[in-house]
Amino acid sequence: MAKIISIHSYRGGTGKSNTTANLVTLLAQRGLRVGVVDTDIQSPGINTLFGLEQSDMKNSLNDYLWGQCSISDAAYDVTGNLKTPVDGKVFLIPSSLNAGEIARVLREGYDVGLLDSGFQELIKKLELDALLIDTHPGLNEETLLSIAISDIVLLILRPDQQDYLGTSVTVEVARKLEVAELLMAVNKVPAVFDFEEVKATIGKTYNTEVAALMPHADELMVLASAGIFALEYPDHPVTQELQKLADRLLA
Repeated sequence: MAKIISIHSYRGGTGKSNTTANLVTLLAQRGLRVGVVDTDIQSPGINTLFGLEQSDMKNSLNDYLWGQCSISDAAYDVTGNLKTPVDGKVFLIPSSLNAGEIARVLREGYDVGLLDSGFQELIKKLELDALLIDTHPGLNEETLLSIAISDIVLLILRPDQQDYLGTSVTVEVARKLEVAELLMAVNKVPAVFDFEEVKATIGKTYNTEVAALMPHADELMVLASAGIFALEYPDHPVTQELQKLADRLLA
């Protein structure tokens, strides 16, 4: 049975999409068939990490939500775009980068109920072992649905007071929705912090497992979403934490 995993953050700028793309790749390295859906329709971008340009997209998630194609018609095998061969497969369902289509979403909205049936279609048709959902930051109808139907919700936050406050709201909502498993990953942790103290404080505050603490990395900033960090820097401390996180998602 395929796992549905939502990757979420209350605020933008946490590194959610980068974390998602790296986890997808690391799972594929383990020989799994993995799908990733960019449901951040208002500000999409994970396609950049997988080298998929707007000109390469005949269909997108937007087209599916507006009844113009099946969701599997918007799935792209991007395994070959990775700079390092992997044993599994990566399928990306991107959102459109077209400004007019983004404006249409903001103006007209869409039937979020289609997402659930779409996810199930992807799992069946692509024979997926895992489906990761890169959600829109904050809480909206799409995010609530994604959280509700997920086997695991992974919350990404930074060691920042605004992140802490927003994450409290998300944790409360996730528990009310009776999420099967709730995990946290702390990203961009400054080297001067006591990592064990950060982990203990956050775990106690939210009564939730902290599955990874990823240090701030200048290399990640320099890479600037031009590739998958874990493939570019396989021995980096950030990659080591991502590897542990990937293993935890499979546990």
